[in-house]
Amino acid sequence: MERVAVLVMEMQRGVVGDLTKFPDLVAACARHDVVANAARVLHAARSAGLPVIHCTAAFRPDRAGSHTSNSPFIASLLKDPGHMLEGTPATEVLPELRGDGDLESRRHHGFSPFTGTSLDMTLRSLGVSAVVALGVSLNLGIPGLALEAVNLGYRVTVVTDAVAGIPEDYARSVLKHTISLLATRVTTTELVRGLVEEQGGRLGA
Repeated sequence: MERVAVLVMEMQRGVVGDLTKFPDLVAACARHDVVANAARVLHAARSAGLPVIHCTAAFRPDRAGSHTSNSPFIASLLKDPGHMLEGTPATEVLPELRGDGDLESRRHHGFSPFTGTSLDMTLRSLGVSAVVALGVSLNLGIPGLALEAVNLGYRVTVVTDAVAGIPEDYARSVLKHTISLLATRVTTTELVRGLVEEQGGRLGA
């Protein structure tokens, strides 16, 4: 039987929360109720006994372990010496998305939650063969997650109203022309309904 885990990409205070440096991304999340939809998915997942793993990013003050000049975007971000420093509130998961039994996989470089982290081994140790992805952003993180997960043999589902990117017409194009080639696309309502029905089927068996 297939085991599913939910991967939450960079839903951190310094990315889409009160300490953000990305107001346009926060505005896109607000327009599409991304945080509220993510909370619904996570509540249903925990109720169904699915693992929830927060894929987070942080940097050391000395930048050790992080490539700082091989990406124009990262190089620009790290001109701020205080950006997303390990151990600071900015790196925390949004409080409304945290759960006591949740796991966290942190990276210090790059854009994918798999490269250079123990995420793949964590999933395999849990017997996971399929992942549900949500979070930010459709510009980099979500496509990177989906592509690497497929390359590693996982089946991927992306929750279309629990992800965001900017500009929004580009984000829609990524969902249509890139994510559709890698993953099944579902809405929050569709996913939650499926989890509830599956749970009801197990209880009635």
